[in-house]
Amino acid sequence: MILSPETHGFDLEHELLAFCEAERGWLIDTILTLAKLESPTDDKVAVDSCGRVLRQQLERMGGQLTCHGQPDAGDHLRAEFGVGASQILLVGHFDTVWPVGQMERMPLDIRDGCLFGPGVLDMKAGIVLGMLATRALTEVTTSPGRVVMLWTSDEERGSPTSRALIEQEARRSDAVFVLEPALVGGGVKTARKGCGEFRLTVRGIAAHAGIEPHKGASAVHELAAQIVDLQRVRQLGSGVSLNVGIAAGGTRPNVVAEEAHAIIDSRVTTAAEATEVARMIRHRVPTIDGTQVDVAGGFDRPPMERTESVARLYEKARAIARRLGHDLPEGATGGGSDGNFTAAVGTPTLDGLGATGAGPHALHEHIEMGPLPWRAAMLASLIRETQVGGEG
Repeated sequence: MILSPETHGFDLEHELLAFCEAERGWLIDTILTLAKLESPTDDKVAVDSCGRVLRQQLERMGGQLTCHGQPDAGDHLRAEFGVGASQILLVGHFDTVWPVGQMERMPLDIRDGCLFGPGVLDMKAGIVLGMLATRALTEVTTSPGRVVMLWTSDEERGSPTSRALIEQEARRSDAVFVLEPALVGGGVKTARKGCGEFRLTVRGIAAHAGIEPHKGASAVHELAAQIVDLQRVRQLGSGVSLNVGIAAGGTRPNVVAEEAHAIIDSRVTTAAEATEVARMIRHRVPTIDGTQVDVAGGFDRPPMERTESVARLYEKARAIARRLGHDLPEGATGGGSDGNFTAAVGTPTLDGLGATGAGPHALHEHIEMGPLPWRAAMLASLIRETQVGGEG
C-alpha cells in the first residue's frame, strides 16, 4: 500500500512500522551477511569484499551507486534514492576494528534476543537499519526528496581518505543522520567531543650518567616536567580531558637520555576549547638547559556541539518515537564519529540513530534485535518529516 503525502502523520508512522516489522527477517539476514564479511580498516582486500556485497544489496534496492575508489584504503560507497532538490544524508562506515579471523574467537551467535559478533554493533547493523528505513520510504510512501547514503571504509582510523567526501555531501544536505550505535539505553547523541592527538618530542644531550652527568641534558627528565605541566589543560573546563597514553625515551640506565617522546590524547566540547587546548599543548618552554621541545599534531575531529538546530532535530525524533510508543533519550559522548565533521560544516546532525546494544570494540559486542524495526520506522519518518518541513 502506497500512502499519499497527505496521509496523516500518525497513520504513516504506523504503516512504516508495520512494514519494518514485516521485514524483520530481511533485516537480520542482511546484518548477518555483512557481519560474516570481516572488514578491518587496514585490510583493503577484506574491506572491499564487504563493500562489494553491500553495493549489490544497495543496487537491489534501486539505488544509484557511485564507488569512490581508494588506492590505500577501502573504496567508499555513495547510494542515491529518490529525486528532488533537497537531500538528506545517512552516514556510516563498514570498516571495523577487528582483524580477519576474529570471528573464530567471536562467532556470530543469536541468543537471548541479541546478536553477538565482531562489528555487528559498530556498525553493520546501523547500516542495514538505514537501508530498511530507506526501503520503507520508497515502498510505503512517496518521498518528497532525495536520500543519500554514504558508507565509508576508514572511520576507525580517523577517516583520512573519506573526510573530504563526507564534508562535501554534508554541505549539500538539509540534515545528516549518523547510524552509529545508540547510547546505552537507546539514546541518540546530540553532542560529541572533539578529538585531538599530539606528539611531543624532546631532544636532549647524551652523556655518561655516572662519570659526566653534568655534561648531559636529559630528554626523559624534561619530558616528565612537560607532562606534569600539561595537566593544567584540564583546568580549562569540565569537558576537557588530556591523557598521555604513550611515553618513551632513553636507551640505557647509565646514559643521560638524548631523546624522549609522548603521545597525547585530548578531548574538548567546543571549538573554542579546541583552540585553547592546542595553543597550550604547542606552547612548550623547556625547563632544563640544553633540551628542545617540539610538538606536532592537532585536533583531527572537531567537536559536534548541541546547537539549536541539533536540538530541533532531536525533538522531532523524540516526538516520532513517542507516537510509536517509545522513549528516546539524548546524551553526549567523548568518542568521535564522522558526525563531528558534518556538524562542523554547519549541517544539522543527529548521531546514534543506529542499533542498541553494548560492547563496541569489545569481546561481548552485540546488538539487541527487538528494537531494530521501530528504530528503522522512526528514522524513515524522521527523514520524511525533515524533507517536508526542513530541519526546524
